[in-house]
Amino acid sequence: MPVLDRQDDVFVLDLGDGENRFHPDWLASVNAALDEVEKAEGPRALVTAATGKFYSNGLDLDWLFAHADQHQEYVVGVHALFARTLSLPLVTVAALQGHTFAAGAMFSLAHDFRVMRADRGYWCLPEADINIPFTPGMSALIQSRLTPRTAHEAMVTARRFGGDDALAAGLVDHSVAEDAVRRTAVELAGAQAGKAGPTLGTIKARMYAPALDTLRNGDNPLG
Repeated sequence: MPVLDRQDDVFVLDLGDGENRFHPDWLASVNAALDEVEKAEGPRALVTAATGKFYSNGLDLDWLFAHADQHQEYVVGVHALFARTLSLPLVTVAALQGHTFAAGAMFSLAHDFRVMRADRGYWCLPEADINIPFTPGMSALIQSRLTPRTAHEAMVTARRFGGDDALAAGLVDHSVAEDAVRRTAVELAGAQAGKAGPTLGTIKARMYAPALDTLRNGDNPLG
């Protein structure tokens, strides 16, 4: 389960050491950590990271198929996490040390910056291959954070981007060696910690208003 730590002005949220799929308990734990980060005062920034082979493999499809009656509530919760992360009043950096797929990739896009391991691991939106269409909210998030060309390729072809290719496509901001992923993310976040506060929150809310509105209020069926 996710664990929150603090390194000076930077909160580091380790998402876990498994596939870090969006199980309802996992979502609740992440939101509880974000509550703590938001309640803190003074300079602060956030890094999300993980341990092991995966950053996140996205939706917990096994849980979802076993709880079909909670489908809509689940999707609303996932969209709420995306919207919350996208509009946090502090700088956020995703440290992608491993595979970052589907809703996990979308979660990374909700961060201000991304640092990815160069030599192993893929960033991928596989929905076209697994026959699960993007919800309007997911589409709005992706298209608000990527160039039209990159969004089109990622969404339509389900291409798997390695670190250097992801950097070239603008999916991530830095491609570094494995042992530098988390350190680089913390350094990036720390350099921007002084910007935390209501002004930054307002800037983000206005910058991403259409995507936030669709995530929070749109009709967002999954499938």
